[in-house]
Amino acid sequence: MGEQAEATFARQLALVIDLDVCVGCHACVTSCKQWNTSGAAGPLSDQSAYGAQPSGTFFNRVQTYEAGTFPATDTVHFPKSCLHCQDPPCVPVCPTGASYKRKEDGVVLVDYDKCIGCKYCSWACPYGAREFDEQMRVMTKCTLCVDRIYDRGLPEGDRQPACVKACPTGARLFGDVNDPRSPVSQAIAERGGYELMPEWGTRPANRYLPRRSPAAPTSDPSP
Repeated sequence: MGEQAEATFARQLALVIDLDVCVGCHACVTSCKQWNTSGAAGPLSDQSAYGAQPSGTFFNRVQTYEAGTFPATDTVHFPKSCLHCQDPPCVPVCPTGASYKRKEDGVVLVDYDKCIGCKYCSWACPYGAREFDEQMRVMTKCTLCVDRIYDRGLPEGDRQPACVKACPTGARLFGDVNDPRSPVSQAIAERGGYELMPEWGTRPANRYLPRRSPAAPTSDPSP
């Protein structure tokens, strides 16, 4: 499938996330939830949102963990959503064709009218990027805000995914990663942007710009 994907999907929209400037504020999470809840598909479900065991559907999540060895430790905030793989394993396992990859821009989407909620796609995805909506009984995922980025009713500067617009530190970049002249491709080349779990052979379109090495600690607190 790899050779076919390269030939068919010449244009590949994706997110490039700069881990060096992400502060874990969750603005991307809340803006994504807000935008997709207000769309034509209806609200993303929340079960007992203010109860003891809340659960809900989110297209974007941020994981935070500690890296390194004391005293050279570092807090890493790691946003993760669908990576819009160039060889998406979620597509061929779908029995109804509800999961598909668009030829014009490489975005992986779900047709809710065809989805039967079997969850095969979530089992096939090695990144845990699929979300089952308990109320709609369908699989959901990041769409890269296709309803927004192509909306000519919006100012050109607003035709970006909601998470990109909301990020206060500019940690999220958006564009065509297959175009070597694009800002996202240049950032990948300059910073050594990498794929998540490349050993799976899915060729994820989203990339991550690595953290720079933290400054060495000093034992003298004086200026």
